[in-house]
Amino acid sequence: QVQLVESGGGLVQPGGFRRLSCAASGSIGSINVMGWYRQAPGKQREFVAIITSGGSTNYADSVKGRFTISRDNAKNTVALQMNSLKPEATAVYFCSAHTISDYWGQGTQVTVSS
Repeated sequence: QVQLVESGGGLVQPGGFRRLSCAASGSIGSINVMGWYRQAPGKQREFVAIITSGGSTNYADSVKGRFTISRDNAKNTVALQMNSLKPEATAVYFCSAHTISDYWGQGTQVTVSS
């Protein structure tokens, strides 16, 4: 079992930035890929970014060049730096960890609004 706890959500103005963090605990040695997904009101959960234990990353086209995912294997954390935020980025952001099973955090709300 893996437990994930996100933090860092809140209200940010368009064009602003926000950094989300996620702390993993439990069977962390089995984790290969960690990532971030988001779910906007009335929409399905969508992929944002992932990072492997070796540091390889992949991003959704909508966030490339503005979001950066990073991982600290020693601290068992993953972060998402979000820059140049747009109102359409408003969503609940979920941290994920992938072993032979998929694990999800409880989500943290990010609202981009003036």
